[in-house]
Amino acid sequence: MGTNRPPMDPKSSEATADQLELAVAQGQAYRRALDHMAHDVADDGGAQTAGDYLVGYAIEKAEGMYHPGDGDLVWRNPDEENLHVEIAVCDAADGRFIPGLEVTATLVTPSGEQLGPHPQVLVWHPMLYHYARNWTLPEDGVYELRVHVEPPTFPRHDEINGRRFAEPVDVTFTGVQVERGAEPVRPPK
Repeated sequence: MGTNRPPMDPKSSEATADQLELAVAQGQAYRRALDHMAHDVADDGGAQTAGDYLVGYAIEKAEGMYHPGDGDLVWRNPDEENLHVEIAVCDAADGRFIPGLEVTATLVTPSGEQLGPHPQVLVWHPMLYHYARNWTLPEDGVYELRVHVEPPTFPRHDEINGRRFAEPVDVTFTGVQVERGAEPVRPPK
């Protein structure tokens, strides 16, 4: 599909101009949250467009999270993990988050060691859905982050605007600043 923006044509049977404006408003709200996470909360972050997608990242200390287990949610703090990598994948045309993707990430250390690729799983966050995982890294410094996104398997509504997300994309972020650490948190009892 190249590097053109996905279609946003109000002449389809599924989308009016008002409906497309609502989609853009959702995307703008998500982008404000993504920019806040990447630039105000995270240790490092950024975004770039690739094909039909806008791909963003945020780098933080490793974090504890609830995971499903034994019919309940189980809190897990980082063990040996010392970095949390967050990836956001959005529609390049309207900016909305795209759920249900297969996202992998690879980190290349300052000394050239390749770590990964590892799957980044969908994570619910109070502010920002994203794909993430805690990592164990050998050193601090300037890394390269490579993100691969497979096309989604879900159907797309709309005979005109639904022609999007058909190709995989690869994005490389250089100059990614990494300072390892962990922020264990105890969940409320």
